[in-house]
Amino acid sequence: MILLALLAQSVTTLSLDFSKPGVAVSPTLYGLMTEEINHSYDGGLYGEQVRNRSFKDHREQAPHWRAVGEGASIALEPTGGINAAMPACLKVKGGAANEGYWGFRIQPGTRYKLSVWAKADRAGSIEASLESADGSKVYTKTTLTGVGSGWSKLEGTLETSRSVPATTDGRLVLKTGADRTTWLGMVSLFGPTFNNRPNGNRPDLMQLLADMKPKFLRFPGGNYLEGSTFKDRFNWKKTLGPIETRPGHQAPWGYRSTDGMGLLEFLEWAEDMGSEPVLGVFAGYVLNGDVIEAGTELSGFVQDALDQIEYITGGPKTKWGAQRVKDGHPKPFPLRYVEVGNEDAFDVSGSYEGRFVQFYDAIKKKYPKIKVISTTGGKDWLGRRFPITARKPDLLDEHYYSSTWEMMAMATQYDAYDRKGPKIFVGEWAAQDVPEPWKDAAKKGPTPNLKCALADAAFMTGMERNSDVVEMACYAPLLVNVNPGGRQWAVNLIGYDALSSFGSPSYYAQKMMMERVGDRTVPVSLSGAPTQSEGGRTLPGIFTSATRDTKSGKVYVKIVNALPTAQEIQFEVKGAKVASSGSITFLSGQLPDVNSIEEPFKVAPKQEAVTGLSGSFRRTVPGYSVSVLELRVNE
Repeated sequence: MILLALLAQSVTTLSLDFSKPGVAVSPTLYGLMTEEINHSYDGGLYGEQVRNRSFKDHREQAPHWRAVGEGASIALEPTGGINAAMPACLKVKGGAANEGYWGFRIQPGTRYKLSVWAKADRAGSIEASLESADGSKVYTKTTLTGVGSGWSKLEGTLETSRSVPATTDGRLVLKTGADRTTWLGMVSLFGPTFNNRPNGNRPDLMQLLADMKPKFLRFPGGNYLEGSTFKDRFNWKKTLGPIETRPGHQAPWGYRSTDGMGLLEFLEWAEDMGSEPVLGVFAGYVLNGDVIEAGTELSGFVQDALDQIEYITGGPKTKWGAQRVKDGHPKPFPLRYVEVGNEDAFDVSGSYEGRFVQFYDAIKKKYPKIKVISTTGGKDWLGRRFPITARKPDLLDEHYYSSTWEMMAMATQYDAYDRKGPKIFVGEWAAQDVPEPWKDAAKKGPTPNLKCALADAAFMTGMERNSDVVEMACYAPLLVNVNPGGRQWAVNLIGYDALSSFGSPSYYAQKMMMERVGDRTVPVSLSGAPTQSEGGRTLPGIFTSATRDTKSGKVYVKIVNALPTAQEIQFEVKGAKVASSGSITFLSGQLPDVNSIEEPFKVAPKQEAVTGLSGSFRRTVPGYSVSVLELRVNE
């Protein structure tokens, strides 16, 4: 039980000292990290609605498909598909229905793009419809013509009327006719996508992400980069081109990835948010412990990484730059950061330093301006296992999945970091209220409560104060399908089902802090602040940081009150004149409070105007709250 001391006996003084220069805030301080977990892509952000669209989820059966109609039947045929990447097909008599990812995203007045690869023993057509799961309601239907004896791609549009209700109660039905046998090779259905991207992303989820104003996107992972085996790594070259040529692979979190979210889609995702890519390259280690040590055999993977960088940044006359142009993106993407591997301290052989050196030297030789990130050598428990000494990485990646108490305790850890060492990339972090989130995914969560949000925000104040050391930071995991079968981790930033989505309290706390950050820190100190205690340990009850925008004169003061009672704060400003009016944005509630599909804004920010400001003023912040006070100053 947490014991609270000095709750209301004194007023806390928060001093802002503009007579001292502070430090430059990293322009890439806050971003996003992503990987395929919790159906983040398939059944999540990626706009595809058909589940098991290429009939590769099982070798003998066709999960998520069933026969529809009297006397109808379906059977999986493992060979005879449309091409080598899609060898399987579904043999259909009468009709077949797909259940989607825990339903379909049915919305009123919406146009859906349907494509079906099909052939039949007799020429004919396919009637396609979106229906309720039990078939009692037909929301929209169309007819695809031109089914012949050879494989062909049929395309059509399904459009719902404005009277159709928004619902997840849906299925896609393909009626092929009882008088012939039809084979389906791939079936795809997309609703509207963000920025109308072909093969694009779900608009509501993209908007939640873009609203955070992330400076970068770290991709493709995470465990998803490595894979459980070498054949299941993220093989980026197999994720290019039309979706029917992408074979997909087994993802490490218990389900198959279509690779519809391929390298180009990751890059366009970052582009659509105004973010820069942070590229993770496969470095020879996979999750089952197999590793290719430094040397000749590893050189092929090093070249693969160089090819990947060329695809992203190369001009149209380079081999892989030309491939990007062919894939539909003539302009090169920016790329300043490349991370070699992921959590390579799990490689007990200790081979990472040699592997890192081989990648580092090759990347720096061809792309000297790229900053190369090491996954070991930091002060997190993984990083300490294998220091990097043969080369000096540009950044060290540290990962922290900690209890709420430990996360608040880490708010000061970067205060004492060596300013002459490599910069820090906090590539994965989250406060968690469960000890083993990978085991408790079905029982807890699926998103953090307010208690976690307070700890997350407290940790962010420490990174912000020390952004001369912390160059980048991103929370993980980012996304979760909240259906019980859809999640593999208990604490995730943004939740959704087939229709709706919501940000967690941690999402809103981070959004508040990410969209209100200046370009220099303001030295800030607290005196007379209350404390909190647990198990004989004592921590501050209030956490703070401040930054200023040197061009606009705006100042952002972040205040995290981890205590249950409101706190009166005396603000003292030195070295600058404060405008008389400003604003405060805050979120508060009770520690167990969570957001959900049913209550998406139970914990959400509120904004108020603030008047009567000067060089010395008072303001009360609510109990259990995250607040951002926005001031304007003249120095």
